[in-house]
Amino acid sequence: MRVLVTGGAGFIGSHFVRQVIGGAYAELADAEVTVLDKLTYAGNEANLEPVAHDERLRFVQGDICDPSLVSDLMKGTDLVVHFAAESHVDRSITGAADFVLTNVLGTQYLLQAALDAEVGKFVHVSTDEVYGSIEDGSWPEDHPLLPNSPYSASKASSDLIARSFFRTYGLPVCITRCSNNYGPYQFPEKVIPLFVTNLLDGHKVPLYGDGLNIRDWLHVDDHCAGIQLVAANGRPGEIYNIGGGTELTNRELTTLLLEATGADESMVQPVEDRKGHDRRYSVDITKINSELGYSPRVAFDQGLRNTVEWYRENRAWWEPLKQRAALATNR
Repeated sequence: MRVLVTGGAGFIGSHFVRQVIGGAYAELADAEVTVLDKLTYAGNEANLEPVAHDERLRFVQGDICDPSLVSDLMKGTDLVVHFAAESHVDRSITGAADFVLTNVLGTQYLLQAALDAEVGKFVHVSTDEVYGSIEDGSWPEDHPLLPNSPYSASKASSDLIARSFFRTYGLPVCITRCSNNYGPYQFPEKVIPLFVTNLLDGHKVPLYGDGLNIRDWLHVDDHCAGIQLVAANGRPGEIYNIGGGTELTNRELTTLLLEATGADESMVQPVEDRKGHDRRYSVDITKINSELGYSPRVAFDQGLRNTVEWYRENRAWWEPLKQRAALATNR
């Protein structure tokens, strides 16, 4: 089997690739994997270093918005797992154009190339943020899309385009929508790696607003396992929520990170709330559980401890990233 993984040098995509090459998924035991990644600030070839020398892995630096390249790579492909996206909400608020270009137009180029190449399965990886915000209960997959940021609006748009390629052309597309991911190799602008690395360096952590926004936390290992279940057995045209089952306020999460790093409340710096900040996310995973047998297996307390320890032991990975980000900000 030949698999094309877009965004495969990013946080979640690289974890999926390492799992595939490492033999975690029986259905892909002998798969040849091509990674297509533009290597923007969040893409990092070092994320693939543990499997970089495996003969089944091919890395291509390129843009999903390059239709000629995408078309060439799609030939002979059996499965596409599409992670590539601009994904940081704060960046979308200050500049939405790149999000629309990559997340919407880039997805359309991939879908068209997959259709032309008669690809057997296309898994489009999306986010629970497309649903908006929910006060009580959890979103099922048929809940209306009510995105509140340019990022989530661009992902909702790409979801609808993906669905249209199934409905109009019969392309075997599945869409997954995940809750907040955490784990090793996550770029240190996201809340958990940002807070952990700040605290390890003795710097304060910025807590938005009153800190009572609620998120459902999903270990990247569970997320990728869910994606593989959908790739192997998901029904074309269907959407599957993938959640972690651990809801925490940002304040509660911050307290856990302070404890894990030996810091105290004096290290928390309240900051002005994010524009359009969604109050609560919560996905219903009944569908993927009943149809495909998915359930999260990484206990949050253990997953968080392991994640903090990974950042503690891998300064050589994250320190250069933070230094480059600081230089770019100060230009």
